[in-house]
Amino acid sequence: MPLTTAPSFWKNFALGLLALFVLNAFMSMTNLWPTPFVQLDKRLAPEFVLLWVVILLLVRVFGLLSRKWLTAVTLAYMVLVLGRYFDTTAPALFGRDINLYWDTLQIPRVVWVSLKSYPLWVAALVVASVVALFVGVFFALRTAIAAAARYAAPTALKSGWAWAITLAAVVLVSANVYGVRETWPYVSKPAIPTYWRQAKLLAKTYAERNQQKTLPASPAFDSDLAALRSADVNLFLFESYGKMVFTNSKVYQQLKPARDALAKQIATSGMQVLSAYVNSTTFGGGSELAQLSLLSGIDTADPLVHDLLLTTQRPTLTQQFRKRGYETFALYPGLSWDWPEKSFYDFQYFLDARDLGYKGPKLGYWTVPDQFSLARFDQLHPITAQSPKRFVFFPSITSHMPFHPVPPYLPDWKQILSAQPFTDAHMAAVNAQKEDWFNMLPAYTGMIEYDYLWFAGYLAQPKVREAVYVVMGDHQPAANVTGEGASWEVPVHIISANPQLLERFAARGFKPGLEPSEPSTGKLFDLTRMLVDVFDSTDGKTKTPLNAAQNGAGALAPKTWP
Repeated sequence: MPLTTAPSFWKNFALGLLALFVLNAFMSMTNLWPTPFVQLDKRLAPEFVLLWVVILLLVRVFGLLSRKWLTAVTLAYMVLVLGRYFDTTAPALFGRDINLYWDTLQIPRVVWVSLKSYPLWVAALVVASVVALFVGVFFALRTAIAAAARYAAPTALKSGWAWAITLAAVVLVSANVYGVRETWPYVSKPAIPTYWRQAKLLAKTYAERNQQKTLPASPAFDSDLAALRSADVNLFLFESYGKMVFTNSKVYQQLKPARDALAKQIATSGMQVLSAYVNSTTFGGGSELAQLSLLSGIDTADPLVHDLLLTTQRPTLTQQFRKRGYETFALYPGLSWDWPEKSFYDFQYFLDARDLGYKGPKLGYWTVPDQFSLARFDQLHPITAQSPKRFVFFPSITSHMPFHPVPPYLPDWKQILSAQPFTDAHMAAVNAQKEDWFNMLPAYTGMIEYDYLWFAGYLAQPKVREAVYVVMGDHQPAANVTGEGASWEVPVHIISANPQLLERFAARGFKPGLEPSEPSTGKLFDLTRMLVDVFDSTDGKTKTPLNAAQNGAGALAPKTWP
């Protein structure tokens, strides 16, 4: 229809009403849990009302909107639409609000890692689809705003009832913005406050970075580590290993055989296990926050603290072990790029995926199966009777979202090191697994079962000397697995053949077995302080010194826990 043609009143009314409906729908959408998609919401969107008022004012002053005005208004509204999308999707998928400071740094890396396992044409198609989606949304909004300005606004400016409805809508959304709960069934959550919070966060970030404000105090890190009796210490973080493994009845039952087999292997290895919960500093992702919190003993739930801490020379658990004569190793199979931040951690040996030289088939987004990572590490750095005592920090990666595919576990650990570790039957089973982004719970359960299997198999390998294992989750899986409103708690298992050491953990709330019990023993960074105290010759809590027998090198008779 030519721009100068005046439509009939009813056609004018219908087109204008449709345009307003579309514009409101873009700003009132809600998440279709547990997917990244959205669904329509019949409530009134505050930003739509703001847009409508702006359109009325512009039409009143300028008449029909020029192309420049139309493009400017469309871009501004599109920014609000994107804010609305992320504001509703991030809590549903990741169990936390969006954080521009953190997510703008992490999302490109996650996307890159996700796409690199696919052929180039697939990555190009995904990028093209995203670009097409953005362009489509822009033109849909632009068309709707143009229709609202051309067909709805002129009629509304001449109508008393339209002014009354507009005024009522302004009052209603204003009450909603000011927190009147009675408006919630009729008005959707505004997106502008999210942008305001993010603006304040970014301003605070750069202000505090420039001012170098004081970070939280670090632990003393003054333990003599004598309670370890020179045992090696292996600190393993199971990716996405969260409390829901024990609280979700379906997952709990499916994992019970593998968990029982792990418990049996621990006993067969002459060790015992105590377990508890701690509150992680992150949820659904951002493993770096948990890793740094654990090694530094500082609360890094705020990404700003994490970022600032890496620019300092604060002490870490790694340095504590180095100071007491331990060789320190970091095993990071999830990294396949240069990571300059590793200098903060001060490990003597740092191995990423490139150092491991995996030649088997790529298995999913993270390529290297955890079983291979440990087998290859032991091959590259074997322990002999003359080897210095060692501290190993291993953040696993295979059980990372999207939990696909679950690798085959190989009982023969030498086979995993070969160039073709998996048989045709193994690969057929892998290829038969379907990647389901909308129902990740079965794959997640399979991944945790894989964690139990490879760890039990690792304990079954011949050991030259005594070791203590601290095995824990870094964070819960995303909310599309746990459900909304899940806690941030993760399991921690202490495995050792040293009963006196285990008694100290028991005094702090750890219970016998692989199943933690309530309540949690504190925050993740509290665990760091606990380890420093428990490993000291004089327990930081009980002040009970080790006697001569306890400080010796010989194995002690295991205690039978109730």
